[in-house]
Amino acid sequence: MFKKYMFIALIFSLLSGCWSAKELTELAIVSAMGIEKSGDEYEVTVQIINPGDIAGKTQTTRVAVSTYSIKGRSIFEAIRKLSKHAPRKLYFAHLRLVVIGEELAKEGISKALEFMSRDHEFRTDFYLVVSTKNSPSEILNVLTPIEKNPSNKVFNTIEVSYKNWAPTARVNLDELINKLTSTGNNPVLTGIIIEGNENISGSLENVESIPSPANLILENIAIFQDEKLVGWLDQEESKGYNYITDNVINTVAVLDWQDGNITLEFTNSSTKVTAITSGNNRPKIKVDVFPEGQIGEVQADIDLTNEKDMKELEKITNERGNKVLTDVIKKAQKLETDIFGFGEAIHREDPKTWSKIEDKWNEEVFPELEVEINFQTTIRRLGTTNESFLNEMEGK
Repeated sequence: MFKKYMFIALIFSLLSGCWSAKELTELAIVSAMGIEKSGDEYEVTVQIINPGDIAGKTQTTRVAVSTYSIKGRSIFEAIRKLSKHAPRKLYFAHLRLVVIGEELAKEGISKALEFMSRDHEFRTDFYLVVSTKNSPSEILNVLTPIEKNPSNKVFNTIEVSYKNWAPTARVNLDELINKLTSTGNNPVLTGIIIEGNENISGSLENVESIPSPANLILENIAIFQDEKLVGWLDQEESKGYNYITDNVINTVAVLDWQDGNITLEFTNSSTKVTAITSGNNRPKIKVDVFPEGQIGEVQADIDLTNEKDMKELEKITNERGNKVLTDVIKKAQKLETDIFGFGEAIHREDPKTWSKIEDKWNEEVFPELEVEINFQTTIRRLGTTNESFLNEMEGK
């Protein structure tokens, strides 16, 4: 009988809730955070979800999120000081986005990341971006159409752009810290700007008009040397970076053809980076890229059933691809920052050679590194028709 009562007591003890549990009504759920430098202090902005307005199906005169900003000597201090303004305890477990100011990024981001990597409330599946032209607080004050929660809009845009366009990068906290702590591989982050009328970007008018007067736009890729922002890649260079790092899922390219142009869609791209060492402390890198193409749109006079024309189209595509990859490598070499992981490839292939050049990799070896590029496209599909009806119309 005694054992029976002990067993029942044990069961009831397991049913008692977690001692540290918080009621939802006691928490302010943070969906996005902005960090920028203001003199010797950090300015931290948090975007908090208003649960009733996020869940509601009908339009109201209240916005779905609220933002609060404050300064502190550290990020932790600033967040605690926000309790003077926010009516509930800030809760970061559902964070979707962190916006880092460009000036802070130029100064160095590692100290800004330390708090997030240490605090148990922060998961690591949120994305980080760099705000250019606008401050993080301005970015987080923009109201967006379709998505009531602006941070969800940016999060989903990063996902969609990464999968369908290619000149952006999706980077979470773990990936960023891994790049910062590794040798021979520097980090990158996607940029973000406000496009349009910034003066009404935070009002309901911005989501009540078609089109919206102001929108949040992803703006290419920011490149770092160690923890400091040192430059930006343009659209084509950003795409080249993703080809080299094997991060192209789907993208398109418009190619000039005689009196018009042809648009190709690229899928199933694969990249192989090979380090070639010979023991003389002058390693080489070979980059092989094999994308599969299909005809997406034809606005030119071309016979897609003609093997000679198709071979010429593949040749033009490969020349264009080689140029794009060469340009982005030259830019990174000029800025003395290996963002492609070439150093890691050499380390894996020949640790002894890497140990000799590691200390001077970014400043001396990488800028002079010989890189051989082989961009080899195969056009496998022509679409649902062999010839464009535009050619038939011209022949009438």
